[in-house]
Amino acid sequence: MSYIEESLSAGEKVEGLFKLHWFAWAPMAMWLVLGIPTLGLTWLIALYEFLRLRYLEQGVTNKRVILKRGIISRKTEEMKLTSIETVEIDQGIFGRIFGFGTVKITGRGISDFVFKGIDDPLSVKRQIESVSNPVG
Repeated sequence: MSYIEESLSAGEKVEGLFKLHWFAWAPMAMWLVLGIPTLGLTWLIALYEFLRLRYLEQGVTNKRVILKRGIISRKTEEMKLTSIETVEIDQGIFGRIFGFGTVKITGRGISDFVFKGIDDPLSVKRQIESVSNPVG
Protein backbone atom coordinates (compact mmCIF):
# COMPACT_ATOMS: atom_id res chain seq x y z
CA MET A 1 0.00 0.00 0.00
CA SER A 2 1.31 3.45 -0.88
CA TYR A 3 2.06 6.20 1.62
CA ILE A 4 -0.77 8.32 0.23
CA GLU A 5 -3.29 5.53 0.76
CA GLU A 6 -1.92 4.76 4.24
CA SER A 7 -2.13 8.40 5.34
CA LEU A 8 -5.79 9.02 4.47
CA SER A 9 -7.88 10.51 7.26
CA ALA A 10 -11.55 9.78 7.91
CA GLY A 11 -13.64 10.77 4.90
CA GLU A 12 -10.59 11.38 2.72
CA LYS A 13 -10.17 9.69 -0.66
CA VAL A 14 -7.53 9.74 -3.38
CA GLU A 15 -8.62 11.88 -6.33
CA GLY A 16 -5.52 11.39 -8.46
CA LEU A 17 -1.95 10.08 -8.48
CA PHE A 18 0.50 11.97 -10.67
CA LYS A 19 2.85 9.94 -12.85
CA LEU A 20 6.33 10.88 -13.88
CA HIS A 21 6.93 11.34 -17.58
CA TRP A 22 9.30 8.83 -19.15
CA PHE A 23 11.82 11.66 -19.57
CA ALA A 24 12.23 11.65 -15.77
CA TRP A 25 13.84 8.22 -16.13
CA ALA A 26 16.39 9.44 -18.72
CA PRO A 27 19.16 10.24 -16.18
CA MET A 28 18.99 6.66 -14.90
CA ALA A 29 19.29 5.34 -18.46
CA MET A 30 22.23 7.66 -19.05
CA TRP A 31 24.01 6.30 -15.97
CA LEU A 32 23.40 2.73 -17.17
CA VAL A 33 24.84 3.50 -20.61
CA LEU A 34 27.86 5.20 -19.05
CA GLY A 35 28.26 2.29 -16.65
CA ILE A 36 28.55 -0.43 -19.29
CA PRO A 37 32.33 -0.02 -19.70
CA THR A 38 33.08 0.45 -16.01
CA LEU A 39 30.44 -1.58 -14.13
CA GLY A 40 31.38 0.33 -11.01
CA LEU A 41 30.08 3.44 -9.35
CA THR A 42 27.84 4.37 -12.28
CA TRP A 43 25.73 1.23 -11.72
CA LEU A 44 25.24 2.25 -8.09
CA ILE A 45 24.19 5.73 -9.20
CA ALA A 46 21.75 4.23 -11.70
CA LEU A 47 20.31 1.97 -8.99
CA TYR A 48 19.92 4.95 -6.68
CA GLU A 49 18.15 6.94 -9.43
CA PHE A 50 15.80 4.02 -10.10
CA LEU A 51 14.90 3.62 -6.41
CA ARG A 52 14.55 7.40 -5.93
CA LEU A 53 12.01 7.61 -8.75
CA ARG A 54 10.31 4.33 -7.85
CA TYR A 55 9.54 5.48 -4.29
CA LEU A 56 8.38 8.98 -5.23
CA GLU A 57 4.64 9.49 -4.71
CA GLN A 58 2.66 12.52 -5.87
CA GLY A 59 -1.07 12.98 -5.72
CA VAL A 60 -4.17 14.80 -4.63
CA THR A 61 -6.96 13.74 -2.28
CA ASN A 62 -10.24 15.49 -1.63
CA LYS A 63 -8.50 17.33 1.27
CA ARG A 64 -4.82 17.87 0.37
CA VAL A 65 -2.00 17.67 -2.15
CA ILE A 66 0.82 15.29 -1.22
CA LEU A 67 4.45 14.85 -2.32
CA LYS A 68 6.37 11.97 -0.70
CA ARG A 69 10.05 11.22 -1.28
CA GLY A 70 12.46 8.72 0.18
CA ILE A 71 13.78 5.22 -0.31
CA ILE A 72 14.38 4.24 3.30
CA SER A 73 13.72 7.53 5.04
CA ARG A 74 10.55 9.46 4.28
CA LYS A 75 10.07 13.15 3.56
CA THR A 76 6.59 14.44 2.84
CA GLU A 77 5.21 17.77 1.79
CA GLU A 78 1.49 18.27 2.13
CA MET A 79 -0.81 21.21 1.63
CA LYS A 80 -4.48 21.45 2.43
CA LEU A 81 -6.55 22.29 -0.62
CA THR A 82 -8.05 25.26 1.21
CA SER A 83 -4.54 26.74 1.55
CA ILE A 84 -3.70 26.66 -2.17
CA GLU A 85 -3.40 30.08 -3.77
CA THR A 86 -1.90 29.27 -7.18
CA VAL A 87 -1.04 26.27 -9.34
CA GLU A 88 1.57 27.13 -11.96
CA ILE A 89 3.01 25.17 -14.88
CA ASP A 90 6.55 25.45 -16.21
CA GLN A 91 7.24 23.76 -19.55
CA GLY A 92 10.25 24.30 -21.73
CA ILE A 93 10.42 23.57 -25.44
CA PHE A 94 11.07 19.84 -24.96
CA GLY A 95 8.38 19.71 -22.29
CA ARG A 96 5.83 21.16 -24.69
CA ILE A 97 6.88 18.80 -27.47
CA PHE A 98 6.97 15.64 -25.35
CA GLY A 99 4.24 16.49 -22.83
CA PHE A 100 6.03 16.91 -19.51
CA GLY A 101 6.75 19.75 -17.14
CA THR A 102 6.83 21.11 -13.64
CA VAL A 103 3.81 21.98 -11.53
CA LYS A 104 4.39 24.48 -8.72
CA ILE A 105 1.78 24.85 -6.01
CA THR A 106 1.89 27.96 -3.86
CA GLY A 107 0.00 28.25 -0.63
CA ARG A 108 -0.63 30.86 2.00
CA GLY A 109 2.46 32.31 3.59
CA ILE A 110 5.77 31.01 2.31
CA SER A 111 4.70 27.42 1.70
CA ASP A 112 5.04 25.95 -1.78
CA PHE A 113 6.23 22.77 -3.38
CA VAL A 114 7.04 21.46 -6.82
CA PHE A 115 6.16 18.35 -8.80
CA LYS A 116 9.02 17.90 -11.30
CA GLY A 117 9.01 15.80 -14.45
CA ILE A 118 5.24 15.35 -14.39
CA ASP A 119 3.47 13.70 -17.30
CA ASP A 120 0.77 16.00 -18.73
CA PRO A 121 1.14 18.93 -16.29
CA LEU A 122 -1.96 20.72 -17.59
CA SER A 123 -4.07 17.71 -16.60
CA VAL A 124 -2.46 17.72 -13.14
CA LYS A 125 -3.23 21.43 -12.76
CA ARG A 126 -6.85 20.84 -13.76
CA GLN A 127 -7.16 17.92 -11.33
CA ILE A 128 -5.85 19.96 -8.40
CA GLU A 129 -8.00 22.96 -9.23
CA SER A 130 -11.15 20.91 -9.77
CA VAL A 131 -10.77 19.23 -6.37
CA SER A 132 -9.88 22.45 -4.55
CA ASN A 133 -12.69 24.45 -6.23
CA PRO A 134 -15.55 22.02 -6.86
CA VAL A 135 -18.32 23.31 -9.10
CA GLY A 136 -21.82 23.23 -7.68
